Amino acid sequence: MREAGQPLVGILVGNSNHLPQMQQAGAILERLGVPFELRVMSAHRSPDLVDEYARTAEERGIVTIICGAAGSGSGGLAGAVAARTALPVIGVPIASETLGGADALYSTVQMPRGVPVGTMAINGAVNAAVYAAQIVAVIDPEVRTRMHEFKDSLDEGMRA
Repeated sequence: MREAGQPLVGILVGNSNHLPQMQQAGAILERLGVPFELRVMSAHRSPDLVDEYARTAEERGIVTIICGAAGSGSGGLAGAVAARTALPVIGVPIASETLGGADALYSTVQMPRGVPVGTMAINGAVNAAVYAAQIVAVIDPEVRTRMHEFKDSLDEGMRA
């Protein structure tokens, strides 16, 4: 049995400069009542920390992990996590000044066989959070109810 408020979603960001982008994911998860944790760690600068996080996430009650990073670090972070856990990993390529995020997108989506990363659009932290909540909703009826309400609110927003 999980404790109230125990994180179900892990959000990792490769660089503190990209926190504002990934905090958008946190805002959606809060709206949907899905507890999460947000950590800054780099697959290149702190590989042991990333490895430990990925290996222990499941035993700590995490259900899915969102990884956001720019450049080739995006695929590096998401891929490093996906290689070390059986949990679903969601990659968010973050736009950079040099290539506008195309490098991050390609490095995230081009994972080797057996190490999949569900890849969102460039700067797609909001959709990553919605997708993470949908994964959690499979096992949590309260989150599933809130997901239905959220989806219904999207439809209502489109009516004139």
